[in-house]
Order: sequence, then structure tokens, then C-alpha cells
Amino acid sequence: MTDYVIRSGDRAAFLAGLRELVDFLTANPAVVVPRHASVVVLVDASDPTARRDGVESVAAPLGVPAEDIGRGYFDARRDFGPISYGVVGIPPEERQ
Repeated sequence: MTDYVIRSGDRAAFLAGLRELVDFLTANPAVVVPRHASVVVLVDASDPTARRDGVESVAAPLGVPAEDIGRGYFDARRDFGPISYGVVGIPPEERQ
């Protein structure tokens, strides 16, 4: 059993939504797109070691290292062109 919780969603629904977005943007070239975009998975854990473990569990299949970015936060990101896919472990006192 892990000491962290990964806030994940329905994979099939997420992928279908991405495809729907691509199809919509392709069919509607007048719609403005952002310069950069991010998709972030959140990890909840009260303990910093568990928070880092959770981030590392998402970072490993992405092929990127987890980084300690200070003040109890851990982060890992992989860029796909101008789109970033990442994971962030947020300290409990910072969560709402």
C-alpha cells in the first residue's frame, strides 16, 4: 500500500477528450490556440518522502526525473512540442 494518492481520472474519457479537441481545432482554424499548454497530475501525501515517491511513480513512465523544487514540492515534466505533461506533489498546507 502506498502513502500517497495520485489524483487521476478516467483514461479513456481523457484520451477521447484530447482527440475531440484536436478534431475541433483542426476543423475550426479560426479558433485561437495557446502558445503553451500544460496537463498536470496531482499527488497528495502528507509526508515529503511519500510525495516524492508518488511523483517518481508518474515520472518513470514519462522517462523524466522527479525534482525537488523546494518548500515541499516535487515536480516532473515532459514536453511534447508546446504542450507539457507533468506531475506535481503539493504539500498538504498548500492544498485547498
